[in-house]
Amino acid sequence: MNFVERTGLALMHRFDPETAHGLSLMALRAGLAPLPGPVHCARLATDLAGLKLPNPVGLAAGFDKNAVALPQLMRAGFGFLEVGAATPRPQPGNPKPRLWRLTEDRAVINRFGFNNEGMEAIAARLAARPAGIPVGLNLGANKDSADRAADFATVLRTAGPHLDFATVNVSSPNTEKLRELQGKEALGALLKGVVAARGELERRIPVFLKIAPDLTPAELEEIAEVALTSGIDGIIATNTTLSREGLTSPQADAPGGLSGAPLFEKSTRVLARLSQLTQGRLPLVGVGGIGSAEQAYEKIRAGASAVQVYSAMVYAGLSLVPEIARGLDALLARDGFASVAEAVGTGRGAWL
Repeated sequence: MNFVERTGLALMHRFDPETAHGLSLMALRAGLAPLPGPVHCARLATDLAGLKLPNPVGLAAGFDKNAVALPQLMRAGFGFLEVGAATPRPQPGNPKPRLWRLTEDRAVINRFGFNNEGMEAIAARLAARPAGIPVGLNLGANKDSADRAADFATVLRTAGPHLDFATVNVSSPNTEKLRELQGKEALGALLKGVVAARGELERRIPVFLKIAPDLTPAELEEIAEVALTSGIDGIIATNTTLSREGLTSPQADAPGGLSGAPLFEKSTRVLARLSQLTQGRLPLVGVGGIGSAEQAYEKIRAGASAVQVYSAMVYAGLSLVPEIARGLDALLARDGFASVAEAVGTGRGAWL
């Protein structure tokens, strides 16, 4: 992180977190952030369910909910992007305040509740984006929808022609009863509808499922079973947690989902167990608490074919992204791996 970025971060932290988030997107669009372009080399090149990634370090959903900074984010060092979540109709989300920094814990708590401008506006921006790295959309459901399961397919039908992949998000803790859709029967029916909607598109795109870190072993087994038989292409593990174990920040009791450093171990154990359950039949994306190249490497060795970051950028800035990618390349070379794929799952046993 250079002096300009360090100063900018210090300034952002003088504002309340949600205002700072909006300002960071404005700064990005104004060209005030480092944009080195995608980090790529032969060792980092990754195939994720058919997606060709220059490197396996992606942006997690939630940072650019409305796809307003795609041209800039595509040049920020990432290997792929996920924007959203998008719902069929625009919705304001939960009342403010709904975002808290837990500086002492290098963490964030949010209870946004799928605030977004709706699928039509987001799809239009996705359609207008420049060529470059793969871009996907996190699919959501309206809070007041009469049929939340159908909402996911509706968003995919609208935005699908402009996507490289889509993610079914039934794991956010901030929309009441949404996580109930992770149950075996409900999830199977929901994914059947999404896969059918994908079949209506002119171009087949991968569909991923994003799961919570707070699942029991039995629930995780059921999700793996459904995922393997539903026709989806991968699993993203994990979303935010409701746990507050080990936190020291004064804001630790804020409502919502916790992300950042405290989530790393919990999410990685879920990832490793999923890797064991699926035995390489579905690619996995590791997300949760990654703040360094070493932690990205741990996710890969636990079973992830690619990783996503977000909360760590609140404290380390956007330059963290190329730092992780280049550091990951060095770690792979150190251990004699010629590709990311060779390292996937090689350290899974340490997390089980």
